[in-house]
Amino acid sequence: MKNLSKKILGIVIAILILLSTNLSIAATESELSSQKAENEEKIENAKDQQEEINEAKNTVMEEVNALNNQIGSYQSQISGLDSQIDEANKKIEAETNKLNEAQAKYDDQQEIFNTRVVALYEMGETTYLDYLLSADSITEFLSTYYIMSEIAEADTNMLEEIQKQKEEIEKTKQELENSKNELTTAKADKERVAQQLQNTKSQKDKYVAQLSEEDKKLQSQIEELQQANIQIEQEIKEAQRKYQEQIKELENNKNNSSNGSSSGGNYTGGGSGRFQRPVASGTITATMYYPSGGYHGALDYGVPVGTPVYAADTGVVLKTANLTSSYGTYVVIQHAGGLQTWYAHGTPGSICVSPGQTVSRGQQIMKSGNSGNSSGAHLHFEVRVAPYDYNTCRVDPRKYL
Repeated sequence: MKNLSKKILGIVIAILILLSTNLSIAATESELSSQKAENEEKIENAKDQQEEINEAKNTVMEEVNALNNQIGSYQSQISGLDSQIDEANKKIEAETNKLNEAQAKYDDQQEIFNTRVVALYEMGETTYLDYLLSADSITEFLSTYYIMSEIAEADTNMLEEIQKQKEEIEKTKQELENSKNELTTAKADKERVAQQLQNTKSQKDKYVAQLSEEDKKLQSQIEELQQANIQIEQEIKEAQRKYQEQIKELENNKNNSSNGSSSGGNYTGGGSGRFQRPVASGTITATMYYPSGGYHGALDYGVPVGTPVYAADTGVVLKTANLTSSYGTYVVIQHAGGLQTWYAHGTPGSICVSPGQTVSRGQQIMKSGNSGNSSGAHLHFEVRVAPYDYNTCRVDPRKYL
C-alpha cells in the first residue's frame, strides 16, 4: 500500500513537471512569434525609411545639379556682361578722343573764320565789285577776278567745314551718350545677375550640406569642371573677336559658293548632312543623354587612342589646348552659319592645327585619346549654336551629320 502511494505521487509529480514544461515552451514560442513579428515590422519600417532617405537624397542631388546649371548660366551671363562693359568703356574712350579732336578742329576753324569776319568788317563797305572795277587793265581785272573767286570759294568751304564739324561733334556726343547708357545698363544687369548668382549659391549650399561626404566630393569635382568650362567659354569669345576677319571671310566664301561644305582634306566621312563624321571608325557609345539619364550634350565615338580626328567641315580654329581636367586635349572650330564644333579628350600633344588657322573639311586636326575628365578612350564631339553657352547651346550633332 505504501509502495502504491509512492507510485501515484511520482506519477502526479511527473504530470505536473510535464505540464509546466509544455506551458513554458508554449510561452516561449508565443514570445518568439511576437518578437519575430515585431522585428519584421521594424525591418519594413527601416526599408520604408531607407526608401524615403534615398528619394530625399535623389531629390537633393537633382536640386543641386539644377542649381549648378543655374550657377553656370549666371556665371556665363556675368562673363558676357563683363565683355559688354569692357567694350562700352573702350567705345567711350574712343568717342571721347574723337569728340576732343573734332572740338579742337572746330575751334581752330572758328577762330580763322572769326578773324576773316573781323578783316571784312574793318574793310568797311568795300565789295568784290569795287576791287574789280579798280583794275587798270584787263590783265589785272582777270587776275583780281581769279583771286576773288578763290577767296569766295575758300570762305564757302570754311563755312561748310565748320558746319560739318559742328554736326560731327553733335553726332559724337550722341554716340558717347548712348555708350554711357549701354555701360550703365550693363553694370545694372551685372549687379542683378550677380545677386541672383549669390542667392542661388546660398540655396545650393543648403542642399549640399545634406549630402554625404562622397556626394560632396562629387559635387566639388562638378563645380571645378563647370568653372573650367566657363573659363573656356570666355577664351572662345575672345578668340571670336580676335579672328573675326577670318570668320567673316568664311561667311563670305559660303555665300559666294554653291557648295559651302566641299571637301579639301584627306578624309571624306560621307553622310548627307552639313557635317561629316569626325572619325572614320568606331561606334557611338553615348548620345545627348547617358543611359543613367544624366545630360551629356554630345556624341561619344568609341575609338582607340591615336585614331585620327578630322574637321567635320571647313572652319576657323578658335581654340586648342591640352588640359589635365575637363575637356583634356581639345580643339574648337567656328563654321559658317553660326555653328561651332568641339573635339575633346584627344591624345596630349597630338593637335596639328593652330588658333586662327582656316581648316578644310576632312583635314586632320588631332588624334583621339583619353585625356581630361574621361573614363576610357573615345572622341567627344559637340555641336554648339550661338551664343555657344555650355548649359543651353549644345545641340544634337546627329541633326547635322
